[in-house]
Amino acid sequence: MRSPLRQEPKPLTLDEIKLMEIAGSITAEVLRMLEGYVKPGKTTSELNKIAEDYILSKNAVPTFKGYLGYPFTLCTSVDECVVHGFPNDVPLVEGQILSIDCGSTYQGFVGDSAVTYAVGDVSEEKKKLMKVTEESL
Repeated sequence: MRSPLRQEPKPLTLDEIKLMEIAGSITAEVLRMLEGYVKPGKTTSELNKIAEDYILSKNAVPTFKGYLGYPFTLCTSVDECVVHGFPNDVPLVEGQILSIDCGSTYQGFVGDSAVTYAVGDVSEEKKKLMKVTEESL
């Protein structure tokens, strides 16, 4: 029996679906753009700034920034850092892998996605890890 206190969610309107699409597109654009910046010598703080500037230029806001006090636009995880690492001023090094989680909120709707990038040339083991992980997804 259904709880009388629980209401069924209302179906989304076509306008709301369009807003969701825009939020998702902004996030996807950020992650595609950042691929060109992920290289040895770049810092995750620099990537964070690039992402934030882009999101704001699209009249959206960074979803993660300010959430439960989180101070950044991106979550950046290098190598063994599993998830939700903080951007910092440590330069990326050839052979690392970097996962970036990004969220954009556009008119109340959120796009959220993550991608793992190779920093320059990576070992065969890391290439396999990235390949198998993507195939699993």
